[in-house]
Amino acid sequence: MVINTNVSALNGARLLSESSASLSKSLARLSSGSKIVSPEDDAAGTAVSDRLTAQLSRNTAAKNNVGNATSFSQTQDGFLQKVGKALDRMSELSIMAQDITKSDADRALYNKEFTNLGAFITNSATKDFNGVSLFTANALSVSIDSEGASFSMTGLDLGTASYTGATAATVSTTTAAASALTAVKTAITQLATDRATIGANMSRLNATSEQLGVLNDNLSAANSRIKDVDVADESTKFAKYNILVQAGTAMLAQANSSPQGALRLIQ
Repeated sequence: MVINTNVSALNGARLLSESSASLSKSLARLSSGSKIVSPEDDAAGTAVSDRLTAQLSRNTAAKNNVGNATSFSQTQDGFLQKVGKALDRMSELSIMAQDITKSDADRALYNKEFTNLGAFITNSATKDFNGVSLFTANALSVSIDSEGASFSMTGLDLGTASYTGATAATVSTTTAAASALTAVKTAITQLATDRATIGANMSRLNATSEQLGVLNDNLSAANSRIKDVDVADESTKFAKYNILVQAGTAMLAQANSSPQGALRLIQ
């Protein structure tokens, strides 16, 4: 029996310190919801989780870009619907102006409406979306994934000859009205092609958005398996470490009192 070195107390103190550290870590995991509280918990898992988290952020940004591009296309189509309505009326006026029972004075009235509708189409060609021109011959590149790949949306131009031929025409005479009808029909054909192009763009964008959504779900699930704590398992460990700390504290107290027996030998 010795007094200077209480081996039992030293062992008890060391084990209590280890149990307390495990209890603290378990508490941190349950509080944060993450089983990787520190990189030392899972070095490789931390690296993989960080990369997955970054990819998720980039995918979310790409999904937002695709959503904005879809809104851009929807705005384009909204304008083209109204342009189509104007062209329909212009074609109707072109036919009406060719009526032999109408005088040039009557045609002048038709022409006033015809030119105003043409001006409406010309004005629509200058509209923009958040400062970006809606109608330009240049293709627009949309980021569609986390690696920066892009989809090129075909540009639409209301300033092409297919449209300007109609907007510059008149129906002031029967001859002019016949020419105007040809020009308007050409514009209507071009409009149909342009709206089909928008439809194709939107179809691709919607498919890409859905793909990014599924990819994010899968990446989140993969990241969860690496990073998220299993509460049922961790709560069991927490109860275990809590009991060990309480037991270790009690036994350390007993170990510290053991050398007191040496005093009886020297009384």
